[in-house]
Amino acid sequence: MYVIDIVYTADLSVIDQYLIPHREYLDKNYAKGLLLCSGPKNPRNGGTIIGLFKSRAEVDTFIQNDPFSIHNIAKYSVSEFVPVKCHALIKELCL
Repeated sequence: MYVIDIVYTADLSVIDQYLIPHREYLDKNYAKGLLLCSGPKNPRNGGTIIGLFKSRAEVDTFIQNDPFSIHNIAKYSVSEFVPVKCHALIKELCL
């Protein structure tokens, strides 16, 4: 499992221009089963995505194709982790 931390590098007015394409991109990846959850931070200076990617290479490809990345308006950091305890709703994702 991977956590992708996004920090906006452009004004929100620019971010908002690409928000719909970004969310459509997320929808496509939810449909592929690659994403568990996503959303903006509060305060709204970026967002967080939790993904079920199989490899770091798959994460990197995902990031490269995100409209925020394509338009160079956000920075991304990635952490991999192995969940060992989970809420009952997602228990099958734990070891």
